[in-house]
Amino acid sequence: MVSDRGQRKNCLNSRLGVLALVLLGGVWGCSSPSANPGPRNVTLSQKWALQPGDRLAGYQVQSGLGDITLDIEGKRVFMPFDGQVQPAEGKADLCVILSSPDVPAYLFRLCGLRQPKLGDLTQGDPIGNGDNVSFATLRRQADGTWAMVEPAKEMIEQFLDQP
Repeated sequence: MVSDRGQRKNCLNSRLGVLALVLLGGVWGCSSPSANPGPRNVTLSQKWALQPGDRLAGYQVQSGLGDITLDIEGKRVFMPFDGQVQPAEGKADLCVILSSPDVPAYLFRLCGLRQPKLGDLTQGDPIGNGDNVSFATLRRQADGTWAMVEPAKEMIEQFLDQP
């Protein structure tokens, strides 16, 4: 025969177990691996007076030396390969940085996209759309900094043509 005390203890234990499962489920449910990544800081080996995001005579600079700007007429830009899209540190509202294990020595900076999709994306996924979008290619230097290099036409075309 089980006493009232034993029944209350079993009931309390089962309620605590259910509560623990609910709490743990909430924690796991909120910690998604596809959460938006934080801003990425890219240290350039070159320095120019004007950078994307700077203001000049009340206007925002959209691109700088080393960028190629195209009027893509509101069309979409696509992932040329699997990789990650992060906001550019200090310019999160204007530029994103794309990185990929497929091309570890390179980063790609895109400025001018409207509501870019951040996080891990696969080849062919849309990154965002825009009007005047600037493309920059950065190559890792031996000292860990990044240098702007001329973007290859074929590379820019891969951003513009969905595979």
